[in-house]
Amino acid sequence: MKFLSDKEQDIIVEVIRKAEKNSTGEIRVHISSSQEKNNAEQAYQIFCKYCKGQTKHKNAILIHINFTQRYLTIIGDEGIHQRVKQDFWNEIHDRMTILFASEQYLKGITEGVESVGIELAKHFPINGEKQLNELPDEILFS
Repeated sequence: MKFLSDKEQDIIVEVIRKAEKNSTGEIRVHISSSQEKNNAEQAYQIFCKYCKGQTKHKNAILIHINFTQRYLTIIGDEGIHQRVKQDFWNEIHDRMTILFASEQYLKGITEGVESVGIELAKHFPINGEKQLNELPDEILFS
C-alpha cells in the first residue's frame, strides 16, 4: 500500500523548505518500509547518519515514520532538544498519530513539519545569518 502519492511527497518537500526558511534548523523526514521490529534502533541509525552533528547549531530534526508498522518517532539533535525538551516532541507525535489513525498521512506530516519549523524559528532564528540549507529537503526512504 502506498501511503503518499508523488504529488503529496512533493508537497512535503515544499513544506519542509518553508518550515526551514526562518531558522538555521533543518528538518528531515524518513519513511521506512522495513518489516523488522527494531523501529527505534533504525530511527536512531538514520538520525545518526543523516542528522546528528550535521548542522552548525546541532539543530537538525528527524521525523521517522513506518506506516505499515504504525510507528512514528521524532528525534532532535542536542541543540534543539536542550531547548524544547521531550514534552514538545511528545505533543507533535500525538497530533501526528491522531491524523495518521484517520489516514490523513499528508496532513499529519505537514502539520508536524510546520510545528517543528515554528519552534526552530523561535530558538534558532536567522538573525542576519545567510540562510544555508545544510541538509537536503527530500524525503528519505528505506
